[in-house]
Amino acid sequence: MALTAEELTAMLLSLKVAATAVAFSLPFGIAMAWALSRRDFWGKTLLNGLVHLPLIMPPVVTGYLLLLTFGRRGAVGAFLDQWFGLVFSFRWTGAALAAAVMGFPLLVRSIRLSLDAVDRRLETAASTLGANPAWVFATVTLPLILPGIVAGSVLAFAKAMGEFGATITFVSNIPGETQTLASAIYTYTQVPGGDLAAMRLTLISIVISLAAVIASEVLSRRMAARMGAA
Repeated sequence: MALTAEELTAMLLSLKVAATAVAFSLPFGIAMAWALSRRDFWGKTLLNGLVHLPLIMPPVVTGYLLLLTFGRRGAVGAFLDQWFGLVFSFRWTGAALAAAVMGFPLLVRSIRLSLDAVDRRLETAASTLGANPAWVFATVTLPLILPGIVAGSVLAFAKAMGEFGATITFVSNIPGETQTLASAIYTYTQVPGGDLAAMRLTLISIVISLAAVIASEVLSRRMAARMGAA
């Protein structure tokens, strides 16, 4: 099942976009999960709802909001373009941003569930021994939630690989620049004789997504087993 140059480009771009999305959203995901799990503050319920909104809101709406915010004429986009030369709209970086936003709820939820399961007495014991909060988190909490971080990262990666609605609305479908696997499949289904190419890319998408889910489960179990043995 040989891929054409255009199909290979779309697959590699999808991998690049998904990896970038997870790498840059992971620190924010950990911080957000910690805030939602360990802190009580006014508006917490609203913030939790906003974090998970991309899961239930139409992806096209998310993409349109990103375009309004991070487009060249958007409030944030114009500022980034003028002062830093950073452009998101109709660029692969915008595809990564859209993928990060769509996968963020899965990342946060997985890490938050791991944080909720941590025995707080372990953190308290470390604090009573003189460790500051940052050191407690780095040496006690973080190792205990690693399975959740891994699981969330892999699921967010798989979500980013399959993202379509927000991406095509925000950055369009430009071959070689913003055309990911999902948008390439859509393109091939719209042209005569494109069924075979669409099927090839569909199978590749299924394999990558299934491998990501299996890897997430296996890695989480292995990490949990190692920490249990320790």
